[in-house]
Amino acid sequence: MLPLPRKCPLTGGELIVTRIYCPDADLTIEGRFAVEQPPFAQLAPDQLKFVEIFVRNEGKLNRMEDELGLSYPTIRSRLLEIIRALGYEPGKEEATPAPTPTPVPDRKNILADLDAGRISFDDAMQMLQGGD
Repeated sequence: MLPLPRKCPLTGGELIVTRIYCPDADLTIEGRFAVEQPPFAQLAPDQLKFVEIFVRNEGKLNRMEDELGLSYPTIRSRLLEIIRALGYEPGKEEATPAPTPTPVPDRKNILADLDAGRISFDDAMQMLQGGD
């Protein structure tokens, strides 16, 4: 069985699957089906081979130097090309919201409230441990 082409061989444009066939049930389904492309599907065959070597060498570029017979800067450059091809910008961390700092309990006030009887021992312990 042939692999599903990723792009039109004539124009390079998007392909839309319109027919699916199940030989076991002799069933044909027609329509317009979206084909989910895994992130690595957009890589060229030589880039995929590079990723395979990268994984086999546990991401250690110095070990890849020996296997590929290339210099460290060349290997690093190829890795950066693949990172960009996957839609990421090397060296920039993904935007993640900064964690909200947990307020530090005011121990003196909590202990003063406990001493004055305004809060119970259990409430004071919970407040000192960070729970409101």
